[in-house]
Amino acid sequence: MRHRVVKKTLNRDKDHRKALTMNLITQIIEEGKTNTTLAKAKYIRPKVERVITKGVKANKAGDKISKFNIVKNIRKEIKSESAIRKLVDEVAPKFLERKGGYTKIIRTGNRDGDNAQTARIELVSSMEETKEKLKRKVSKKENKDENKTK
Repeated sequence: MRHRVVKKTLNRDKDHRKALTMNLITQIIEEGKTNTTLAKAKYIRPKVERVITKGVKANKAGDKISKFNIVKNIRKEIKSESAIRKLVDEVAPKFLERKGGYTKIIRTGNRDGDNAQTARIELVSSMEETKEKLKRKVSKKENKDENKTK
């Protein structure tokens, strides 16, 4: 029986959905962002987060055997070797201190042809970059306040 079995299907069969997922994850890891529909972005977000978490665990793994096993698990979700290498070597080390929330979804309006809601899903910057941006923002605000008082 199929009672209470509810999941997003994106109007695709299982194989097409799996291929779509792999392609979007690969694109996000290799380029850092991708433009897609809002429904696909919301569907792919937890899957990307899980893959990045596995990459972080691979970086934290002390011995080669555990790192190898974690990378082997990542290969189930990403087929591109270059994307796996980039995930483990470049992307995951940025998020070692972060506990989650590696991606963000930015709505970009509606598409002209079919009026579908579009969005950009991208990796958030590392903690250091975020802190630097916040410092710059605060300093700009302080400068504006000083200029107003003069």
